[in-house]
Amino acid sequence: MTWFTGIVVFLLVWWTALFCILPIGARPDPEGDPAAGGWRGAPVAANLGWKVLATTALTVVIWVGIWFLVESDWLSFRSGWLALPSD
Repeated sequence: MTWFTGIVVFLLVWWTALFCILPIGARPDPEGDPAAGGWRGAPVAANLGWKVLATTALTVVIWVGIWFLVESDWLSFRSGWLALPSD
């Protein structure tokens, strides 16, 4: 995996993990006053700092797993039963 491919895979996994982590711990505001800038159903405390850190930590673990899988011969399209037939 080249450095560019690694960055692209990291960003794709990061955004996917972020959307998985965002609903964790979100409690909607049952009252929500639109005049004060609130909206019924909007989270009371979003905790975005914690969620960004958790997303980054999860992404690093997943990315390292992807990197090992791509760099290993365990799942290879160059040799083994997944290899394309050579002409």
